[in-house]
Amino acid sequence: MVSGLDNAGPSVDAASGRAGADAPKLGWRFPGCFWIANIAELFERAAFYGMFIALAIYLTQEVKFTDVETGWVIAVFTFLLYLMPPFMGALADALGFRAALMAAFASLTAGYVLLGAMQHKWSACLALAFIAGGGAIVKPVILGTTAKCSDELNRARAFSIFYFMVNVGAFLGKTIAAPLRTGFNFPGIGHLEFGLVYINYYAAAMAFCALILVAIAYRSPDTAGTGKTIGELVQGFVRVLSNGRFMALILIVAGFWLIQGQLYASMPKYMIRLLGESAKPEWLANINPFVVVLCVVPITHLVRTFKPQNSIGIALTIIPLSAICVAIAPLLQSKTGDSVSILGLFSLHPITLMVIIGIALQGFAECFLSPKFLEYASRQAPRGEEGLYMGFQNLSVALSWFVGFILSGYLLDAFCPDPTKLEQTNPAAFAQWKAAIERGGPMPEAYASAHVIWYVFAAVGVAALMALMIFNRVTSRADRMRETIEG
Repeated sequence: MVSGLDNAGPSVDAASGRAGADAPKLGWRFPGCFWIANIAELFERAAFYGMFIALAIYLTQEVKFTDVETGWVIAVFTFLLYLMPPFMGALADALGFRAALMAAFASLTAGYVLLGAMQHKWSACLALAFIAGGGAIVKPVILGTTAKCSDELNRARAFSIFYFMVNVGAFLGKTIAAPLRTGFNFPGIGHLEFGLVYINYYAAAMAFCALILVAIAYRSPDTAGTGKTIGELVQGFVRVLSNGRFMALILIVAGFWLIQGQLYASMPKYMIRLLGESAKPEWLANINPFVVVLCVVPITHLVRTFKPQNSIGIALTIIPLSAICVAIAPLLQSKTGDSVSILGLFSLHPITLMVIIGIALQGFAECFLSPKFLEYASRQAPRGEEGLYMGFQNLSVALSWFVGFILSGYLLDAFCPDPTKLEQTNPAAFAQWKAAIERGGPMPEAYASAHVIWYVFAAVGVAALMALMIFNRVTSRADRMRETIEG
């Protein structure tokens, strides 16, 4: 089930030799609880990504955390969010899916409301705890429902619907976040001003809609005899951590996700501080899923015969280039000025253009990584424990975002500081920054090396690629020695 999806769902009885009308058929028909669960997932993703793309900005501008404090707070939040699902899945087994989902969406609704209603440091941390707890329940329960409501023949289609809903929700959330932050013109009414706080209220509304949907229409699938206890999961987690080869792979791939996580950690603040509040980092972040949806099928077909480590190596070769693209924007700006014509159709600021290219490269690299990483990771798992290891493969994202958000906080503070901090420490520099944002002109010295942030992340990507090469060499040699001994 949730905490052991390798055992989930009814399987096709191939041994019986049934054919004709009694044999399972390929199709798109699934039980009602499948569709309700996946619509609820769309609401949950729309809520989360709308909030998350603006979270670093919100915690700094509204809650008044420093960049460094913001980095630490979000680092802990994301670490728990990605570490807890296997354990929360076991809790959902005990509570029942419907009760677990209702508790999760109630926790999410309360967390988003609290995050928006009280701009205090302690209340923000409490709100994020509610959100992390609720989110960690939702994912395994929706995945478990998807698995239980599909047979072996149609499971791929079932999960394709799940990932479609995830991407639609994420796209909608980030798209709506930008006009809520900056305001927008509404026909017949005029310009409507909202602000960062309303993004949290929007997220709360989405989570509440999911809660009502589950309360009215969701019915739990049968999960009897499935899942693992908390004790079994803890023992399994210890075994995972003690597997040196698997953990080495997790840490290597974490280099990829550390850079990809800068879509939320560094990019929003970087763009707004260098281009002003009119920048739309929320919309630019949608380029990543757009590229993934567009390219993942053909690239998966292309690399179907590749060794997993070769496909992962391609991803780790591309990902540093995405950071380098953003880093060289000042060089482009020195040649073109503040505007680059795109085929004579429209113009973009050099920073915006290079961020777009960098994000597109991230999505392209992800297409090479995602189809092969789970395959490669599963091969490192001991026979019979593949499901356990896959349950904890999100350790890679948990660790990378923990380190990535902390690193982002220190780098932003050093090279692209909060303008309010500049106002307090160097009013003349703040005045120059404000003039540059409003009327153009040179930025103050405090921002002269802002692009260095991206060179640091590029170096992380290069280090991950080198580590993969060493990993491949060492493990290949170890495998040959074992084969020689066993032979």
